[in-house]
Amino acid sequence: MTPTRELELSLPGIVCGVDEVGKGSWAGPLVVCVAVLDPTVDVATLVARDSKSLSEKKREALFDVVATQCSAWALGAASNDECDQLGMNDAQRLAARRAFDALAGNGVRPDSAVVDGRWDFVSPLVRHVRLQVKADAVSASVAAASVLAKVSRDRVMRELAEQHPHWAFATNKGYACPKHRAGLREHGVSPLHRTSWAFMANLGLVPR
Repeated sequence: MTPTRELELSLPGIVCGVDEVGKGSWAGPLVVCVAVLDPTVDVATLVARDSKSLSEKKREALFDVVATQCSAWALGAASNDECDQLGMNDAQRLAARRAFDALAGNGVRPDSAVVDGRWDFVSPLVRHVRLQVKADAVSASVAAASVLAKVSRDRVMRELAEQHPHWAFATNKGYACPKHRAGLREHGVSPLHRTSWAFMANLGLVPR
């Protein structure tokens, strides 16, 4: 399935796509991207796809093209410490607010948003919100946000891996995998881990 502008055209005013990445990760930031497609770009030339359907290499190759096909886009993040302190729902709202604030700093204030999933974490930042399960597969602006968010966060995690080499962040980006678990068992938690999560207690890394 190729994402289109159909959902965007059903909404009023400036329409953005919103997607998050990192919510299920054990370490690193939660990142939200807000993307507004350039209305002058021919829909047939749009290259954004659901980032989960693309390899890391393919996402990287598409990043610059996707960025240029947006009239504006911005990221907002909540750190692992903020995820612990606020809980994931409020941390996601914080990351979304930071993304919209960054977009507003560039003079863009969307009237409507297409949001991936069933949960509205962007109101009241925009007036009209359309929730759509797997929106990144059908909405071109959400697909763009998906690629931009995923590649941006992956780059951050690869950089952080150089400072914290024991947990294989360069390959797992903070998500659970055998090397990540082995790193936790051997070296404990890093400053990037979300220590409030149940897996920490389950692995015996923090008190229950």
